[in-house]
Parts: sequence; structure tokens; C-alpha cells
Amino acid sequence: MTASPSSSARSRSADTRVGSAWGDAPYPVLVVDRHGTVVQLNQAARLLLPDAASGDDLHEAAPSWLFEAHRRLTLEPSVPGAAAPLSGPVNDRIVQAHPTAAVDGDVVWWLVDDTDRRLAEQAAHNAQARSEILSEVSSTLLSTLNVPRCMEVAASMAAEHLAEAAVLVAPAQGRRHPLTYAPQGGPVVQVTRQIDTHSVPGLPEALQGFPPVPARWIDPSLLPDWVIPDAFTGPVGSVIVTPLPGHGVPAGALILLRSSTEQAFTEGEEVFARLFAARAGAALSAARLYTEQATLTATLMHELLPPTLQRVHGVQYAGSYRAAKDHERVGGDFYDVHPGADPSQETLVVLGDVAGKGLDAAVLTGKIRNTLHALLPLAGDHQRVLDLLNGALLSSRHTRFATMVLASVRRRAGRAQLRLTSAGHLPPLVVRTDGRVEEIASRGTLIGALPTVAAHTVETVLEQGDACLLYTDGITEARGGPLGDELFGEARLKRVLGECAGLPAEALVERVQMLAADWVGGGRHDDMAVVAIGVPRTGGLSIVNGRRGDGKAG
Repeated sequence: MTASPSSSARSRSADTRVGSAWGDAPYPVLVVDRHGTVVQLNQAARLLLPDAASGDDLHEAAPSWLFEAHRRLTLEPSVPGAAAPLSGPVNDRIVQAHPTAAVDGDVVWWLVDDTDRRLAEQAAHNAQARSEILSEVSSTLLSTLNVPRCMEVAASMAAEHLAEAAVLVAPAQGRRHPLTYAPQGGPVVQVTRQIDTHSVPGLPEALQGFPPVPARWIDPSLLPDWVIPDAFTGPVGSVIVTPLPGHGVPAGALILLRSSTEQAFTEGEEVFARLFAARAGAALSAARLYTEQATLTATLMHELLPPTLQRVHGVQYAGSYRAAKDHERVGGDFYDVHPGADPSQETLVVLGDVAGKGLDAAVLTGKIRNTLHALLPLAGDHQRVLDLLNGALLSSRHTRFATMVLASVRRRAGRAQLRLTSAGHLPPLVVRTDGRVEEIASRGTLIGALPTVAAHTVETVLEQGDACLLYTDGITEARGGPLGDELFGEARLKRVLGECAGLPAEALVERVQMLAADWVGGGRHDDMAVVAIGVPRTGGLSIVNGRRGDGKAG
């Protein structure tokens, strides 16, 4: 549109009304009259709006958002916010428009380029959002130490925040890889299958912990079928393959997929994917390390825990152990039963107490138990076994000593013959069916403290219904009672055993442990171990008129 002579006159008058300085302003400036006609524009405005000229209608020379703002300002100036600054796109820039009223209803529009500020704000917003996502990823993944669950959450969050689908490839287990498929908004599927990692560019390197290849180097059309989740719709348009760094060894690789209808991954998104993968890899590595340590601990703990006892060659064996601390499962007390090869052979029963508590003491109990197992061929000679065990402890790095009692048991003619040898341990107690409690006078010196061990072996016989109790000082030295500082003591233990005459070995052990636990209450106590050896009755036990069916008093 060509400017008329009247518009030229208005341009000159506009210079007078607005002031000539605006023409040299560094910002684009438009002078528009109340009818929406461009009266004048400076050189900066001509660069921003190359098609605009004086005399043009504003709706033809400027973006629609600026025309609508001018119309509202001139027709409805009293409306709140009509004269407020606003912004909108001009070509590929974001411009903020500030109106200033002039004479005769003209409006001077100052146009300020706001693109860089908007981009900086958007970059800051994106950085904050990604920081929040990474924080959420870390807290969520580190909240579980279960490896499959950690893989499931990592793949699901990757699909939610990074792509339309994610595939987490874990390190190979033999020839098969655990795979976790997570489509965005869909169910997570975990499988283990044999795959060709070389069919995906960059995957073998990612599984070895090498840096990822750029997404633009990967041709999505060449991806094998096993990479694409069943719930993924449409052809793959963009792919990221990034390693999951672990603690010393790679934790796997993460494959991110976008369909061809979505925008391809940008360089910034590739960087963010690597940051996400670093958090996920650290969490997966921690979960795997925990699992390995838990498995190792369980294996070692299994060897340190007391065995489950049962009847052997017609003789009852029962045991119970309580560690000094309720959250611990092992300690310094131990027991074992080594059955004879056949009923004619002796069964060796061992109960011992290592100085100290907790895991350190449990380690030595494990060594003692293993040594005794190796010495089983010599079990017929208690003194010989104790001498060899004493030598083994003296030559080890441990400075702890131990007490022990050995019992060799053989069933003959409905009775059990016992050989009992104590090495610095509390004397065994025999409970007869009539309620008498006999203390076996077997004495000896500590193991692992002196060059030689002095021990004395005592033989005794258990009739049907009789039982022999082996116990550690955690029972007799249990401190508690009504006042909280009284020892349970041997006298009280003997009285309890007398009340338990005729009970099976398992019931006898449970009774002793229950009373000792009640005695200490919630107080501190030492490790407590009890083993009972009993000869079962051949006939049933019944109570008639307050007397046992065998005719003895109840």
C-alpha cells in the first residue's frame, strides 16, 4: 500500500507530537492512529517488519495479536489491562509490546525483543524439571534393593519421562539376558531370553560400559523385533542406546524408543538420558551388590546356625539357641549332633561356649565346629579330640578360648549309654523319671587357653523316660527375677528339671528356655544354648488318679 499525501502530512505531524528522538530508538517503534493506520515507524521497526510502511493498515502490516491489542486499547481504553504490555510472535522472534498514548488518539507501540529472555526462562524451567525428575528417580530407585523391582521401576520411569517406550537390558546370565519392557502408560513385562546384542548398534558397547553412540547414527528401521515392546504402536522413528554405569562393572543398558510421529531425540535429550541412566545404573548396582551380599551372608549364616535336631537311632535329641541380642541369629554358643553310621555306633553330641558374643564369636564357633567334624573318626577318644582341637585353636589368629562338653551316645537294650567329657564347661544334668536330678561330675580345663587340656570322662546310663541336659552359662547366669538382679542359678535349674521329669527332650528344652527368657524379661543376657538327650518310653504315657500309667507318682 502506498502512503497518500495526507498520510505523509500526518507522519510529519506525528514526529512533532511524539518527538523526533523515537526515530533513533534502539527498539522498533510504531505510531498507529485510533483508526488502526500506521502513521510512522522507525528504522528498527522496518527491519523487524520489512513489509510495513506508513499509511498501511495495522492488521496488514503487523501480526494479528498486535492489531487486536491496538483495537481493544482504542475502542475500550477503560477495560482493565487494555494498556498493559503483551507479547507474541513476530516471524521467528518473541516480541513484547508496550503501548504509550499520544495526542489525537494515536498510540506509540514500543516493541522489545523478548526472545532471549524467554529462551533463558524455558531453559531454566527445563533444567529445573529435569533436576526434579532425576531427584525423583534417585529417591524412588534407591528405595528398593530388589533387583527385578528396581529394573521394573527404572524402565517404567524412563518410558514416562524420556520416551514412548523403554527396554532395559541387564547383563547376561549365562547366554540369556534379563529384559524389562516398559511402554509409556502400559504394563511392564520382564522376560529372560537369548538375544543377539550386535543386532542393535551400540548395545554391545553399552553393556560393556562404553560411552553411547549418537542417536542419529542408529537407523531405527534396522532394529530387531525383540527390541520393540508388544504394546508399542507405529514404526520406530528415533532410538537412544545408553549404558547404565554401575559400581566398577556396568549395570546394563537402556534403550529408548520414539515413534516416527514424534519429534526425534535432541542432543539435550540424549544428555538427559545419560544422566537418567547414571542414576538408574547406580541404583541397580546397589541392589545387585546388596543381593549378592545378602546371598553370601545367608550362605555363611546357614553354616553358623545351630542345626535342627531329631531322633537318631531311637534316642531323642532336641536343641534350642537364643543369641545375646534379639536381632542377631548367631553368637558364641553352639551345639552339634553327629549321628553314628548305624545303631551300633556312637552318636557324638557337642555343646560349647566361646568367650565373647556376636559375629566375632560366631566365626570361632564355625571354626570349632568344622574342626570337630574333621575329627569325627577320632570321636571314640574324647581326650584325643580335645587335645587336637586345643592345638588348632592355639595356632590360629584368634585369642579367644572356649568351654565344651562332649557326649557320646549309644542305644542298647532300651537304654542309652553316655560317655560325658567336660572341658571347662558346666556339668551335665541327668533328669530321672522319679524327679531326681543328678549332676555328672565331669571336670576339665578350657580349650585354647593352655598348652594341654585336662579332662575327665564319666559314663552313665539313661533309662526310658530319663534325659540328660547340656547347657551354657547363659542359662544359669541369666540375671533378672522379681528384683531384676538375681541369677537364675543352678539350683533353680535343677528344681525346674525335677518338675519336668518324664517329658520328651523337645518339651524339656522348650521349658528351660521359656523359664530363662521369662526370668531375664527385657533385660540383657548372654547367649543361651540348651541340648537335651532323652530315651523315649516304649509304651504310651497316661495319667490315672494323679499317677502315671507306669504306676509311678505323677
